[in-house]
Amino acid sequence: VQTLLPVLWRDVLFLLKVVRYGVGLELSALTSSVCTVLERFIQQAQRIPDKPFVIFEGGVHTYRDIELRSNRLANVFLQSVGLKKGDCIALLMSNEPDFLCAWFGLAKVGCSVAFLNTNIRSRSLLHCFSCCGAKTLVVGSDLVASLDSILPSLLEDNIQVWAMTSHSENPQVHTLLDKIAGASDQPVPAELRATTSLKSPTLYIFTSGTTGLPKAAVITHLQSLKAAAGFWAFGATQEDVVYICLPLYHSAASLIGIGGTIKLGATCILKKKFSASQFWKDCRKHDVTVFQYIGELCRYLCNQPKTDEDKVHKVRMGVGNGLRQDVWREFHSRFGNVQMCEVYGSTEGNLCFMNHVGKIGTVGRSNFFYRLLFKYDLIKYDMVKDEPVTDQNGFCQRVERGETGLLLSKVSSTSPFFGYAGSKQLTEKKLMRNVFVKGDAYFNTGDLMAEDQEGFICFRDRVGDTFRWKGENVATTEVTETLGLVDFIQEVNVYGVEIQGHEGRAGMAAMIVRPGHTFDGKKLFEHVMREIPPYARPLFIRLQEVMEMTSTFKQQKFQLVRSGFNPATISDLLYVLDYPQESYIPLTDSIYQSIIAGERKL
Repeated sequence: VQTLLPVLWRDVLFLLKVVRYGVGLELSALTSSVCTVLERFIQQAQRIPDKPFVIFEGGVHTYRDIELRSNRLANVFLQSVGLKKGDCIALLMSNEPDFLCAWFGLAKVGCSVAFLNTNIRSRSLLHCFSCCGAKTLVVGSDLVASLDSILPSLLEDNIQVWAMTSHSENPQVHTLLDKIAGASDQPVPAELRATTSLKSPTLYIFTSGTTGLPKAAVITHLQSLKAAAGFWAFGATQEDVVYICLPLYHSAASLIGIGGTIKLGATCILKKKFSASQFWKDCRKHDVTVFQYIGELCRYLCNQPKTDEDKVHKVRMGVGNGLRQDVWREFHSRFGNVQMCEVYGSTEGNLCFMNHVGKIGTVGRSNFFYRLLFKYDLIKYDMVKDEPVTDQNGFCQRVERGETGLLLSKVSSTSPFFGYAGSKQLTEKKLMRNVFVKGDAYFNTGDLMAEDQEGFICFRDRVGDTFRWKGENVATTEVTETLGLVDFIQEVNVYGVEIQGHEGRAGMAAMIVRPGHTFDGKKLFEHVMREIPPYARPLFIRLQEVMEMTSTFKQQKFQLVRSGFNPATISDLLYVLDYPQESYIPLTDSIYQSIIAGERKL
């Protein structure tokens, strides 16, 4: 109990802080004095006009600079582009200060903005327009060329294209920069941006469909205000310098990163892209104190060559998600005791866990008070059938403490689920109804979690990232972490492949060998025999030059699973687990044929 009391006390203080903020939001909605993130930015521009807001590629942009330039853009949007309050505008831009100026300029006119992922092309991009009903596209100068193939389709759909350029080769692509120069920097009428409802959509953020087309998550003022309080809740102040190298079209960088910087009145260092070799140099140069991460980013940093300056920096806090235990420990031992604040919650979800205690390997902590405020449950899940376990009445069953279950979050007026734009089916697909009683509704996170006796919650796996082999469940995350301990392996992605005539899926690992090392089948065999139970051992290894990633650095498994392990159709080197030779040996065509014929013992 002694050890738990200080933690419980911190829990109570943290919750009080968060609840006070939430109550403030609800009260402001009742009195119709909604102070949106944009409103907060305008206040900060009046309060601290000369404070640097964004530093980008050496250029310093103060709060006043961004305020005045977004005013100019707002005037251009009204006069030249002809936008009206309530329109939805698509924004396709890389990380740069004008992303913020365009976003704020559009919001000042009262438009909702759809952030497009700069990695998606053609079919997916066109699909994004139909989702949110955007009829205008604002595109960054470096991305105009990427539109070539779909420009005719956009124009055919009466979508007007405006580029952040001064002149355009194509007369049908209009230019913004030349118009900004002559525009007024006076504010547009405040009633255009005014909103009386916290629940009106302000943004559409596309979540990566790992298998299908992107889905447009509806982001309301309520969600963006909650996200903007993240840094503050973890104890950041206006003195902090925040490093943002994640893409702004995702909620982490835009809602938590930029929104959080604005709430504090802090300064952010914005990077066009993440660079592992530049990261610490930037942190030292700009005296960075807070950075945003996703788990893979920290792993890339740990993979960098060690230097004497690894601990020479002022970074005190990282805010993000997906940090694995092994990487977390290595990060601490290499770069000093940086407080890592894990946040769990999807862009469109209605539940959030925050690990404010910094316990390694957990995404947050629950307690009696938390459960009163946030109604969530962990339910029993059948890995084989890939569906929840139900009782004789068809209702779901809660797991015991410490057991892994599927995380569901109750949908109610206090924690609403706003769903996806333009698709009732997709919204409905994320909801589970009649879970414990007739008529209830829960948001299905698709995540398998466990909660220990002390209330710490840890992420186990994604549903679908688990496969079954030899009657046992294999959690890919765990196998990935274990394989990651082998010295010649830099990156690894574990998944299950189907083998004709066998139940379930056999383990397979795609991996990248560390530069300067070579693949050692015997060494890997010894490690696997020692550390991994028989059913979870990868039968096949696939060596890759680069790892397939989604744009948020999540590993792509879908393509790998589909391509299987046939050496005739895969150009990468393949290896197979061989017990007699006590090694992983090259997977030849004849071995492949003997597996398919069921002659080889697996």
